[in-house]
Amino acid sequence: MEQRVVVTGMGVITSLGTDLDTFWNSLLAGKSGVSLIEAFDTTDYPTKIAAEVKGFNPEEFGIDKKESRKMDRFVQFALAASLKAIDDSGLRIGENVDSERIGVSVGSGIGGLGTWEDQHTILMEKGPRRVSPFFIPMMIANMASGQISIATGAKGPNTTAVTACATGTHSIGDSYKMIQRGDADVMICGGAEATIRPIAMAGFSNMRAMSTRNEEPEKASRPFDTDRDGFVMGEGSGVLILESLEHALKRGAKIYAEVIGYGMSGDAHHMTEPDPDGAARCMKRAIQDAGIAPDAIEYINAHGTSTPVGDKSETTAIKTTFGDHAYKLAVSSTKSMTGHMLGAAGGVEAVILGLSLKNGVLPPTINLDNQDPECDLDYVPNVPRKADISVALSNSFGFGGHNATIIMRKYGA
Repeated sequence: MEQRVVVTGMGVITSLGTDLDTFWNSLLAGKSGVSLIEAFDTTDYPTKIAAEVKGFNPEEFGIDKKESRKMDRFVQFALAASLKAIDDSGLRIGENVDSERIGVSVGSGIGGLGTWEDQHTILMEKGPRRVSPFFIPMMIANMASGQISIATGAKGPNTTAVTACATGTHSIGDSYKMIQRGDADVMICGGAEATIRPIAMAGFSNMRAMSTRNEEPEKASRPFDTDRDGFVMGEGSGVLILESLEHALKRGAKIYAEVIGYGMSGDAHHMTEPDPDGAARCMKRAIQDAGIAPDAIEYINAHGTSTPVGDKSETTAIKTTFGDHAYKLAVSSTKSMTGHMLGAAGGVEAVILGLSLKNGVLPPTINLDNQDPECDLDYVPNVPRKADISVALSNSFGFGGHNATIIMRKYGA
């Protein structure tokens, strides 16, 4: 018999806050986390803005100072968000949960880019003997899951998805399936990213993928708006505690929402350009997996990156999936506030999905001043909306044509 799966804990590290209340209140206030980059000199860069996590100190999250020096920034984010989520869930590994029945799946789209960049500079300037012996284990993308396991004692399934901007959602969906089929009772899952670095900003800038609205950073991420000119880089982590309903009830856990569906697809189309048919297949598979009718979906947290092509493609995919019901749905892109957190986006947006279901409020798409005529759905413009929704969906689409969708239901609905 398949296990039902619920969300019992959440943790975020974002430009809008590093605790759930601050983060959620910032979203509902329509606050932008985007500002001029402080991490490095952007004089020669076309894009000078990002959604940075400013003043982050891993020690403040209970991470040992000596150990944190052996972690790339993305790993520090992942571990900090995981410890927050575990604390929020009330889990005590080894006491109210068997350590061999709790697993980890926290992925990263790019991994330790900062460590790679720093160590390459050392190699070029000082030679191979000066490269850190910790370079490889700091940099590899699976080390978020590895370090979370080491720090918490979680000995169950341990894995890492690397599917660009779909990573966080794949990590959560894969974890949902592991619990559903009985491979684990609890999974720590989500995504982390730390790519506000010179080489990443140069690469994305030269693709002409990022906004250059440097004079108005807080207005730069504007999904579905006529004047959008590219995405805004974000960083941080979003982690959920997924748990079998039976296990959660047995220990008296609070429940945010129930995960009921997961879909995946590949575009088989282009390295970077999305195919709306692939996204539609992904949503349809998630709906089929959930065993619900398409018109049961009431809200979509969109991938909505603020790119000219991407937003139109997702809008087309939603219409293909839902037909006339697409116009009755509420859709919002919280990337308008958090920036695009790449591999962490799906984790953070799953947290938002759970909070929206729990609290009966939909966060807005800010900066939606002149809606693109080709993006003609209800995008919850500029202000939050009270809505006692029962079923909601989150999309994540990544370079390479990787698509992931999860569906959650209000617990008890």
